[in-house]
Amino acid sequence: MRIVGLTGGIASGKSTVSNLFKATGIHVVDADVIARDVLKKGSGGWKKVVASFGEEILLPSREVDRPKLGQMVFSSDSNRQLLNKLMAPYISSGIFWEILKQWVKGAKVIVVDIPLLFEAKMDKWTKPIVVVWVSHETQLNRLMERDGLSEDDARNRVMAQMSVDLKRSKADIVIDNNGGLDQLHQQFDKVLSEITRPLTRIEFWRSRQGAFSAIGLVMSGLFVCKQLN
Repeated sequence: MRIVGLTGGIASGKSTVSNLFKATGIHVVDADVIARDVLKKGSGGWKKVVASFGEEILLPSREVDRPKLGQMVFSSDSNRQLLNKLMAPYISSGIFWEILKQWVKGAKVIVVDIPLLFEAKMDKWTKPIVVVWVSHETQLNRLMERDGLSEDDARNRVMAQMSVDLKRSKADIVIDNNGGLDQLHQQFDKVLSEITRPLTRIEFWRSRQGAFSAIGLVMSGLFVCKQLN
């Protein structure tokens, strides 16, 4: 089984690339979706976050007011680190179970879409790592346009994450998304060919098919030994 890591900075276009993978039929494990589930009212993650940040982060429905929580964590390093610490075990567990589900279904290639891939040390479990990269200027402009933020607010959000340049230096594959959609699609087609190439021997043995093959070999060996005796 090949577990592809997909990451990038805020407003880099990572979600667009993630959707392109989904459109090809490749299953994408989305950490943002898992994070939303982790914060649902009454969940373990919800209880810990509310206990740490107070009920002022709640809507009248008792669901988390995500924009308000976002303002709190993006404006404070300590708040951001606390939230990541609280959420990390739940998100990691959710990602693990999603990967296991796909393994049971016999998936050969899956993409794990994680904004904090390197920060959460999950890059060691994924290969290859695909980074969607844009210049700092492009990132700021897109973020301000997308979310209606001031330049200072956008800059704070960008600076709250590992820089896209550093992420690019750690990547196996880089998608330069400074251009338009046509250029993005051209690069994506090349990336798709790369990640859907035949599995390596190690990747095959990690897949469900490989596990069944190993079991079959062991059973065959036991049967032969029994016949010889």
